[in-house]
Amino acid sequence: MASFLFGRSNDGKPPTEESLVPKFFSLLREGISAAQLRRDAVAGLVVGIVALPLAIAFGIASGVTPEKGLITAIIGGLVVAVFGGSRVQIGGPTGAFIIIVAGIIAQHGLDGLIMATFLAGMLIMLMGFLRAGKLLKYFPHTVIVGFTAGIAVVIFSTQVKDLLGLPVQQVPADFVEKWGVLGKNLAALDPVATVLGLASLLLSLFLGRFTKLLPGPMAAILVCTAAVYFLDLPVETIGSRFGAISGSLPAPAFQVPSLATLRELINPAIAIALLGSIESLLSAVVADGMIGGRHRSNMELVAQGGANMLSALFGGIPVTGAIARTATNVNNGGRTPVSAIVHALTLLVIMLVAAPLAALIPMACLAGILVAVAWNMGEWSYFRSAIKGNRYDLAVLMTTFLLTVIFDLVLAIEVGMVLAAFIFMKRMADVTDLRPVLAEGEASTTRAVDRELKGLPKDMLVFEITGPLFFGAALRFQHVMKEVSDKHRVVVLRMKYVPMIDATGIKRLEDMVKGMQARHRSVYLTDLVPAVERELQGQTWFTPELCAKNLAEVLRKIGR
Repeated sequence: MASFLFGRSNDGKPPTEESLVPKFFSLLREGISAAQLRRDAVAGLVVGIVALPLAIAFGIASGVTPEKGLITAIIGGLVVAVFGGSRVQIGGPTGAFIIIVAGIIAQHGLDGLIMATFLAGMLIMLMGFLRAGKLLKYFPHTVIVGFTAGIAVVIFSTQVKDLLGLPVQQVPADFVEKWGVLGKNLAALDPVATVLGLASLLLSLFLGRFTKLLPGPMAAILVCTAAVYFLDLPVETIGSRFGAISGSLPAPAFQVPSLATLRELINPAIAIALLGSIESLLSAVVADGMIGGRHRSNMELVAQGGANMLSALFGGIPVTGAIARTATNVNNGGRTPVSAIVHALTLLVIMLVAAPLAALIPMACLAGILVAVAWNMGEWSYFRSAIKGNRYDLAVLMTTFLLTVIFDLVLAIEVGMVLAAFIFMKRMADVTDLRPVLAEGEASTTRAVDRELKGLPKDMLVFEITGPLFFGAALRFQHVMKEVSDKHRVVVLRMKYVPMIDATGIKRLEDMVKGMQARHRSVYLTDLVPAVERELQGQTWFTPELCAKNLAEVLRKIGR
């Protein structure tokens, strides 16, 4: 415990990327200069202002009240700042969770969401303690881009009603049905709401190109709210839909769920845990690239898990690392977790002092901000490059994207991962080759003929295997026996370029060796790399007589 508190790993050495030591504790031990503290305070204040409209918008879009988004940003942001594995990570609600949270609320209600978020926090924390941080980095980029872009499209579809002020009481959850209803009501759009929504969208997207004094989303809220208040514009606001916003943090509460409830919520909890873990570590990686740092992925997961558990106890929604707010933090001079702490405290002060004013914000304004968030989420340029690139990558990207939009995020991730794995195996199988190496003076189609092949006996046939020998490539062995004629008495399998072998590859290799021995051929395996040799040594059929360092040793063994 002392090592945890004072920024040392358990063995007393300085913490590494794998250590379960918060970055903040390590920096406190090293010391933070007064100048950096001032820069962090300014960055935290700016990020707090940026996070205010986003937290409210994410809460409403997720199907909860506005203060739930603020509570999540305050509690989650504070926990991630103090206990996280990144110097500059900003935690809070994000757009990626909107469709998951809305789906859970529709099916299980707010209590179900709170319990699913708490369970997800436990799962994320467990992944951190089990050192699973590095494993999450193996998610294919095509899958991540696919479901992220899909989420962006879904977010956009959920905001069209408020953006245009359409008179639709109930928007269907199904994507196709939703657009059918929206399309039928497009002619009845509210001109005032539409103008406010488009103004909010344009300010959110483009104001940053002209000035850094005020974040686009905050400017959109100030302009649109002032217009509604002073011009008495007849549009729906947060107050008219949700009533007054609470200006205080609720007391933590927890209900012990039944076993039946746990069974129903485990899948949503896994979805939250998986998405939250991926997004938080992606945000930390992006931040590392911006500041030249190295985050502690396992500690980040532990902190994200704790943040979700505490957010649930206070009635909040899921927490993860927010890439856009983290980038804003870095761009404004934040370099230590102090800026993230200031960001959370800024939101707390605003909530305690100015919460009633948030009731005046028009819903069309929040819809414009969320449409801008959706646009920035999708890596649309990657789609263009994928269309011109490899067709397999495009297949994974489009499958994940369409499944996210039309069906379900969890299904999209599952299918995308399986499809990406199958395509990877096919590519590995394609690069695995098994062919005879011909002696000098004969026609050869091999990529290289080594000097040691000179002067080989005519009754010796050498096969060279290249690439990983796994189940996807094991079928190539079936054709080897046909290459061995009656004149070949010695068969050599040269495995210099085989980096790994799995159980299926071992079985195919055993079948081939035994088949050749049954035909009274002498068989030798040469040039084995240590990893492959270790795998083979546990096999009963693999004897020292089969193994040789190189072709020269084979010649000595056969007395040539």
